[in-house]
This record gives sequence, structure tokens and C-alpha cells, in this order.
Amino acid sequence: MSELKAINKLKTPNTRTSLHRDFMNLRLEKGMTVIVHSSLSSLGWVCGGPVAVVQALMDAVGEEGTIVMPTQTNDNSDPSGWQMPPVPEDWWPIIREEMPAYEPEVTPSRGMGKIVETFRTFPEVKRSLHPTYSFAAWGKHADFILSEQPLEEGLGSSSPLEKIYELDGHVLLLGVGHDSNTSLHLAEHAIPNRGKVQKGAALIENKERVWKTYEEILYDSDVFEALGKEFEEKFPINCSKVGLATSKLMKQRVLVDYGREWLQKYRG
Repeated sequence: MSELKAINKLKTPNTRTSLHRDFMNLRLEKGMTVIVHSSLSSLGWVCGGPVAVVQALMDAVGEEGTIVMPTQTNDNSDPSGWQMPPVPEDWWPIIREEMPAYEPEVTPSRGMGKIVETFRTFPEVKRSLHPTYSFAAWGKHADFILSEQPLEEGLGSSSPLEKIYELDGHVLLLGVGHDSNTSLHLAEHAIPNRGKVQKGAALIENKERVWKTYEEILYDSDVFEALGKEFEEKFPINCSKVGLATSKLMKQRVLVDYGREWLQKYRG
């Protein structure tokens, strides 16, 4: 959508103030811990763009709250598994040798959207150390949430997702669907005998750049939309417009618990 078309869809502009009001209508409250998945374009034209969105989120939860966003870098991974796009096989050893190491302060997120990339660079926002499945966080519980993230279980046990679960946090889908709902990957770790794949990434170890290989479960988000639809039919969630975006706020722990049962039945 062109910027002119986005403007013409609105009677008044989206602003930090109006978005804050919309977040309050969605029942995003002071002190909440919330993981945010977002689409800037879904909001319509915003005065100040992604900066205004991040500021409005911070206004909504306050310094006593915590905002988390996935800042994944799936290009820092083994090229043998790349599909969008794939690269020639004779490139693989070169990429493994030359891929810049993940550095939390430097490495940009990939495919996460403008709101995430803007949030990542905000003052006092911190970022986890996982070279592929990193998260950024701001607020009261940021240090706890980012304190550990096992290489082999980047979205599983002891990960930022599990820390949000322990804090009884919320998931905010801001103009996106459950196919973007990263918390459901935490539920995948409950599937018995889940298949594993070998992965790789460039990272800093003992102050040197290394290519590290490791095993992790095979994540699959293809069924998340169906899972999310059934969840919404069984459990209450908050749903309203933020700007032009249909947005949903839900308890992460309830979602993950339901997802664990749903996925075990589905895979079985």
C-alpha cells in the first residue's frame, strides 16, 4: 500500500496519543509483561512511524511493565536449510566461513518488521545472545527474561519465552495472525520424541568468531493458525482495533498450555 493510500484510509492520523488510547481499549495495562508481534502497515498511516508505535507501547505498560519482541536473525543459520531463497550448494562452505558473527548490538533482525527493528535500537532495550532466535526486551523484567537462552533450545526450556510464561505474561498480536505467534514454539517442546535437526550459526566464543553446530527440534508453524483459531473459540481474549489493525491480547500461559495439548493430539 502506498503512503497516500494509507493516508486516505484514515479520517484522522494515528499518533502516539491515539495508539496509546487504542492499547488501553485493548486492555494493555501498566505493569504487564507482553511479547509483541506486529505489522506496521496494518495500522494505517502513523505520525512518527514505528517510533510512535514503540513509544505508545511503552506508555501503555509503563516502566513497571516489560515489552519483549523477537529479533530473530534466521539468515545466520546453516545455508543447507535455506529455502527463501535457497543458495547453490557450492556456496555453503563459503557462507559458513564468512557469515559475520552475531553481535546483539550490531546484528539487525531479519523479517521481523519495522517496529521490531526500531524497538531493538531504543535506549535501555537489551537483547539476548542466541545467534538465530534472539529477543529484545525493555522494562522491569528485561534482565530476567534475557538472562539465559540455551543454544540447543532457543525457544524452549529457560528461553525468554519460558521466562514470560513464568511471569504469567501476555501475547499481543498487533495486526498479525497466529502464524507469527512465537510463543507457540515453546509448546512444540512438549511433543514427545520430537525430531531434531542439525543447525549452525556464526557467533562469538572466547572473543573469537566461530561457526557453531548444534541440534535443535524441528520447528513447524504451519498449523499455528488452526491452533490459534481453536484457542480463540475456547478461551476469552481481548480483541479490538489499534489504528486500522485488528489486534488481539491474550494470556501467554493459557495459550501455551492449550498449545501443548493441541499439538500432542495433532502430532499423535
